[in-house]
Amino acid sequence: MARDDNRGGNRRNRDEAPEFADRLVAINRVSKTVKGGKRFGFAALVVVGDQKGRVGFGKGKAKEVPEAIRKATEQAKRQMIRVQLREGRTLHHDMAGRHGAGKVIMRTAPEGTGIIAGGPMRAVFEMLGVKDVVSKSIGSQNPYNMIRATMDGLRKESSPRSVAQRRGKKVADILPKTDAPAPAAEEA
Repeated sequence: MARDDNRGGNRRNRDEAPEFADRLVAINRVSKTVKGGKRFGFAALVVVGDQKGRVGFGKGKAKEVPEAIRKATEQAKRQMIRVQLREGRTLHHDMAGRHGAGKVIMRTAPEGTGIIAGGPMRAVFEMLGVKDVVSKSIGSQNPYNMIRATMDGLRKESSPRSVAQRRGKKVADILPKTDAPAPAAEEA
């Protein structure tokens, strides 16, 4: 009996390793009117990521807040996507995402810019591991729609390596050519 408990404990510790960080974005209290009064429930929106290029979001509903957060975190871990980052700090190119009335614009940024983004979008970028990005939310301010629009935009992102592989070329052929007068100036 103790042997089975030990195995379950090891599995639980292995599954809940602190490899993922999570951020609670929104908690919503909902009520249902019944014969005896009102019953309250809670809905939680959570963003989870490894801060190295993987991110996901989830929502959970329950009668208690901690249970709703736990459900949302589990769903977020199941729905993670991988996003290629340039130099591990920013996006490869500008992009736009959309979900319903929520529209977001995300732009690459030079080093030192930081994360310039509003509430729910900031949580996604922090959990993704992006350090420099400029973004703007246009349209719906609903956190659910903002996060879904952000994830839609991130799914559209493509790295030079993936584009080169898809076209059957080398990465050097895809990237813009840099002018070579700099070495000539050094020789003169």
